[in-house]
Amino acid sequence: MMLQLDMVRELFLPIHSVTFQGIKSPFKHSGFSNGLSLMEGRYPATLFRQQLIACVEKIFGLIRDSLKKQLSLLLNSCIQAPKARHAGKSSRPPGNSPQKMLVTQWDSIVRFLDSLMSSLRGNHVPSFFIRKLISQVFSFINIQLFNSLLLRRECCTFSNGEYVKSGLAELEKWIFNSKDEYAGTSWHELNYIRQAVGFLVIHQKRKKSLEEIKHDLCPALTVRQIYRISTMYFDDKYGTQSVSNEVVAQMREMVDKDNHNLPSNSFLLDDDLSIPFSMDDVDMALPPIDPSDAQLPPFLSGHPCAQFLLQK
Repeated sequence: MMLQLDMVRELFLPIHSVTFQGIKSPFKHSGFSNGLSLMEGRYPATLFRQQLIACVEKIFGLIRDSLKKQLSLLLNSCIQAPKARHAGKSSRPPGNSPQKMLVTQWDSIVRFLDSLMSSLRGNHVPSFFIRKLISQVFSFINIQLFNSLLLRRECCTFSNGEYVKSGLAELEKWIFNSKDEYAGTSWHELNYIRQAVGFLVIHQKRKKSLEEIKHDLCPALTVRQIYRISTMYFDDKYGTQSVSNEVVAQMREMVDKDNHNLPSNSFLLDDDLSIPFSMDDVDMALPPIDPSDAQLPPFLSGHPCAQFLLQK
């Protein structure tokens, strides 16, 4: 799970070929009688900026996609509470209580996030990029958990709502401990799953009007999504009922009307694959750098045409 520095190096190899191959050089050579040559720049600053943007975006996307693959495996065990085994048939060792087993599932997500943050900070990644990457990681967690909830009826239970809610509380602690400098808007990224779980664990759903549900309990969710959760919900713990038949009828009417007006009738969330920053954002976020503090690479320091870079 740990984001290794070697992985970052490997990511640069395909980026170099994608970004720089086939691009016309911004320089042309001018020959001299003494055999030396001078590199004359045509539009180096503009072209370098374009290449830098493509390079940064490619690296960010590759790292993000790699993290999503690793997270997908962990999240599969966090959307539904493990089933307790019947007495006398359990192979669970003594001392491992059901509550402890539940916490362990979400601990794997927290350990993943700890490892990610340690690697990013250890490799001196600017806090701006850490915030953007962590926010997109939490956005992916939100999408995966929320979509799984709406696709699997066995997940829309009261006890399962309590299980996911306890896991979200662990994520909230992690975000709080990471501070805004690194966590950014991560807690906000979990809005959909937080509100869906909040709906699952309230006791008096039957007394709630549609307006109360839409504006107080689940303001981020669409009526189609609320309808899906309401009709799949069942209480396997206390025997409470879902929303009233009147509210269900209201939502069904609204959903049927939307079927004729919306280009898509899907209730699922789409994964955002866009790059969440521009180069202007990067320019504003990164601290100013004093060129006099930068060391010239050894392979350039001996070049006659690069000597001007050594001048103060």
